[in-house]
Amino acid sequence: MWFVLVVPLIFSIPFLLFSIPGGYFADKYSKRSVTLGTKCLELLTMTLATFALATDQLELCAACLFLVSAQAAIFGPTKYALLPELLPAGKLSWGNGIIELTTLLSAIMAALAAGFLSRTFHGRHIWSGLIFLLLSAIGLLSSLGIDKLPPADPTRLFKWNFAGEFFSEIAHMRKDRTLFSAVIANTFFWFLGSLLLLNIVLYATDMLRVDEVHSSYLLAGLSLGIGIGSFVAGYASGHKIQYGMVLPGIGGIAVMAALLSLPSLRFSSVFAMLAFLGGAGGFFVVPINALIQHRPRPEEKGRTIAAANLLSFIGVALQPVAQFAMIHLGHPNPARIFLICSAMSLVMAVILARMLPDFWSAALNWTRLRRSATL
Repeated sequence: MWFVLVVPLIFSIPFLLFSIPGGYFADKYSKRSVTLGTKCLELLTMTLATFALATDQLELCAACLFLVSAQAAIFGPTKYALLPELLPAGKLSWGNGIIELTTLLSAIMAALAAGFLSRTFHGRHIWSGLIFLLLSAIGLLSSLGIDKLPPADPTRLFKWNFAGEFFSEIAHMRKDRTLFSAVIANTFFWFLGSLLLLNIVLYATDMLRVDEVHSSYLLAGLSLGIGIGSFVAGYASGHKIQYGMVLPGIGGIAVMAALLSLPSLRFSSVFAMLAFLGGAGGFFVVPINALIQHRPRPEEKGRTIAAANLLSFIGVALQPVAQFAMIHLGHPNPARIFLICSAMSLVMAVILARMLPDFWSAALNWTRLRRSATL
């Protein structure tokens, strides 16, 4: 039982510890080299994980989880900072749409595969480890195809004061209102997403009275909606960063969340609404990600994306606080939490429009199919 409680901490702590150093590596060294280095670390970790699974050593499995989370935290800034180096500004939204779609599809497939591997290889988990090794090797070989890129800031010095570096980067981002607005929007997106994911499980159990399998279908519907919405938003952007999508996207989230609070909804209706909510989320997050990648100077992209990633993680960490506050204020049922999420989305839309009035004018232009709402 204790292991189930500790696993989320083992997974989360590396993102707190290594996101800022990940930004340093992304700026200091060639992003291709950082990618290859982290994929080699992943391959070594999966080798150790295969041994742990073969010998049934739970503590060693936990250590491997920590290592693979650390690898992901270090690689994250490089992953997103690579896009503006490999793609022209006009294709950033398209690239983000592809990444969001493939990332979410991979997450859904991984969740399904985990249960399958656990059942199929029960007592023979070495085979699961070998599959992990194969996938890591494919990832390493694929990374060899990345173009050779020069370091963005080879003179950058490493700073051990990660907290100081983080707050310094936030202060630096605030000087660019467009960038800072995008970072705030991205943090809210991850906070709202984590709140919705938990609430969907509660809604499925308490309101729809369905089992865990059907609950997972609802989660998959939301995830697929975000992925497909991101893909469509990337193509709909054409050759521009269409930040006119931001307010319509969050408006769509607010509308669908409000509809989900209606009483006596059927399972199929909830699934469809969650898919549309996810689609609106895709239109919201694609231009936001593109702005975060485009606005910083080339030598600062890694550290900026690292700080934005850490803020996103803080947004996810705020979800239990918000859930506790809502329960403390009267234990609202899951349908009412959807309504609260809708209200929070509208409030965030107002905040973003006040922080950067261009969001509002760009939204009007984009919804009227004008070409002026671009960056």
